[in-house]
Amino acid sequence: MPVYAYACTACGHAFDARQSFSEPALTTCEQCGGALRKQYGAVGVTFNGSGFYRTDSRAGGAAKAPAASSGSSD
Repeated sequence: MPVYAYACTACGHAFDARQSFSEPALTTCEQCGGALRKQYGAVGVTFNGSGFYRTDSRAGGAAKAPAASSGSSD
């Protein structure tokens, strides 16, 4: 289940709530009864693998990209 961050617009109380996708969003603050607002932050998503770079979408684009070498070129 995802965790959502909420903050009260009246008192500033901030907390996280674990809710399923089918549950409605919380609307009232536990402490003062004020209105809650969902907080949105950076999403921790990492795209790995082929198909996520500009050179991956072209025919032969990956072959044109310089290969990184682990050794010395002397």
